[in-house]
Amino acid sequence: MKRLIRIYPEYEYLRSYLQQLPEIMENSGTYIYGGRRNLIKSFTAPDGTELNVKRFHQPAILNNIIYSTGLRQPKGQRAFFYPERLLSKGIETPKAVAYIEERSNFGLLGQSYFISLQCPYRHLLYEMGDATPENYEPMAIALARFAAHMHNQQVLHRDFSPGNILWEFQQSYQFSIVDINRMRFGEVSMEDGSKSFARLWGPKRFIQLLVEEYARQRNFNPQACVDITMKARTSFWTRYSKRHEVKFKLEL
Repeated sequence: MKRLIRIYPEYEYLRSYLQQLPEIMENSGTYIYGGRRNLIKSFTAPDGTELNVKRFHQPAILNNIIYSTGLRQPKGQRAFFYPERLLSKGIETPKAVAYIEERSNFGLLGQSYFISLQCPYRHLLYEMGDATPENYEPMAIALARFAAHMHNQQVLHRDFSPGNILWEFQQSYQFSIVDINRMRFGEVSMEDGSKSFARLWGPKRFIQLLVEEYARQRNFNPQACVDITMKARTSFWTRYSKRHEVKFKLEL
């Protein structure tokens, strides 16, 4: 198994530590998330730098061939290159530090690792699940403006969901997006932008306020945007609730 590592120049001084991460990932670090496919942990480098490490599982054979032959960039590689692109557009996301990938002697992709700075924001959008109007109304307006800016910059997060939106209130709401390997760059239409809110948690009125403000920011028809979002939202959550428990009061 061969191992390739890419490091942004300003973090080259951490190379010896970063190279150890694949070996210590399983039994060290602070657990953040672990699913069937990926594992996310935080680590503190020797100089005190807080790092977030996401390990991607080995792709299934068809995807592996696509990634290994260069027809498409692997997820970890996309996650490594996208932050600089987003930050240059004024879209906050944790800064990339390094990317590590393992390949067999035949060139097939094994596990890969994306290392970024750890986002200091303590909140996720899950907190809007059963929020009251005094909490969700200012959040809806702020998030709508963040999303409108992102879409006006021709960036669409294809998994704009509660776990991928971190926030903090520092005189105003600040947002940072994560899990950015699924991005689309190019013009974002009214339909695509409105549909992107379908996975968000929160009261129905929270979603409506958000979409109405989003429409105003982008000079779209508010009611048309609400109609598109609510149709997509009903479709998504109806499917989701058949397979999973919905952990908030769902209003469709």
